[in-house]
Amino acid sequence: MHRDRGRFDLVLNRPAQFNALSEEMLAALKAELAVVAADPAARCVVLSGAGRAFCAGHDLRQMRATPDIAYYRDLFGACTEVMQAIADLPVPVIARVHGIATAAGCQLVASCDLAVASSEARFAVSGINVGLFCSTPAVALSRNVPAKRAFEMLVTGQFIDAATAESWGLTNRTVAPGDLDAAVDDFVRTIMAKSPAAIRHGKALFHAQRERPCSDAYELATEVMARNMMEEDAGEGIDAFLQKRAPVWAGV
Repeated sequence: MHRDRGRFDLVLNRPAQFNALSEEMLAALKAELAVVAADPAARCVVLSGAGRAFCAGHDLRQMRATPDIAYYRDLFGACTEVMQAIADLPVPVIARVHGIATAAGCQLVASCDLAVASSEARFAVSGINVGLFCSTPAVALSRNVPAKRAFEMLVTGQFIDAATAESWGLTNRTVAPGDLDAAVDDFVRTIMAKSPAAIRHGKALFHAQRERPCSDAYELATEVMARNMMEEDAGEGIDAFLQKRAPVWAGV
């Protein structure tokens, strides 16, 4: 993990295995996300993969070494905890995607708040090709991609290219490979120029309201917005707008 002021860079670092998610990597990633969550100065996270890929999903060799249902429940549970930790993190998480993002690696992309992909990136939920429906990736995928597109990916296991992933809503931007870092940095700069308090309120509300009935979602959003208005930053931001000057956010 590398920190630059409020930016945290987390790197999946098993390049020889295309950053397959071993038990150890899942535990390390969960621990690093907890460090970010506990840091009040955190502003955003960038998640990337070392070497030639973003993430090839679970480590299939490790999975086959322990054919026990209790082990599998623990393994998939650990992966689920990482995905939930990303959603629960009070700051935006940006996936920086190059190479392949398959199965649980594609799930990681879907679980992040934002995603920027190299035009050479490819995405698949490929478990079906080895006799395993990607059930846990389906949860994140179906919340980002239209239902028929998500099921197409799940039931065929076929790759889609970066342009298709963007058009289906899996990613936000597709850029030339040489522009990937600059595009991610642009997102980071934009986020870090906003009110930290507003983003923390907003991300929590965004995830909390998604699966609620509309009336319940509005009730929750009304309360969150009222609380947000009581933040120092809201007063500062509105005053700055009315006075035609740049805002000065608290804690920045």
